[in-house]
Amino acid sequence: MTTTHLLYLHGFRSSPASAKARQMAAHVAKNHPELTFWCPQLPPSPRAAMHEVARGIVHWPHDTMAVIGSSLGGFYASWVARLAACPSVMINPAVDPARDLARYIGEQTTWQNPAERFYFLPEYIDELAALDMRCNPPAAAELVIIAKGDEVLDWREMVGRYPMARQIIQEGGDHALGNFSDYIPRIAEFLQLVA
Repeated sequence: MTTTHLLYLHGFRSSPASAKARQMAAHVAKNHPELTFWCPQLPPSPRAAMHEVARGIVHWPHDTMAVIGSSLGGFYASWVARLAACPSVMINPAVDPARDLARYIGEQTTWQNPAERFYFLPEYIDELAALDMRCNPPAAAELVIIAKGDEVLDWREMVGRYPMARQIIQEGGDHALGNFSDYIPRIAEFLQLVA
């Protein structure tokens, strides 16, 4: 099925200005001008973030949409894919953010603009737990791209979390997946992005 609508979800402390989001947007603009592409700035609250996303895609054709997510955005992408029964691509996805982000409660800055501050509140941990899709089988095709050199997340947990997905496991690399642009053609082929 050809993808006509593509959602990109950034990670924790990230934004639509991240390198991967910008590279994906540039690829879409150049090679898939008919594609609807949306990369929203997600609020810190997981519940609010997914409410905003669900509202934003409510009129999208779920049979021809797909979602890409990086890190925490990969965790969110699994939730969206279940909601919309659409294909998904996860890039170094967070497996258990309710566990891993507990140590980040408090004031945080964004990677792309360190002057921009936000508060990660204690109640967000329960909101993350409520979004966990680990006990559910995938609703559609999944592709997961995992760097063994990820310095933030355990690549073995990522592999174990997505046993039914098509997996690309890169030796070395890092959490940001600095060579993400190398994988864009494979993502475009997997999702069959409309020309």
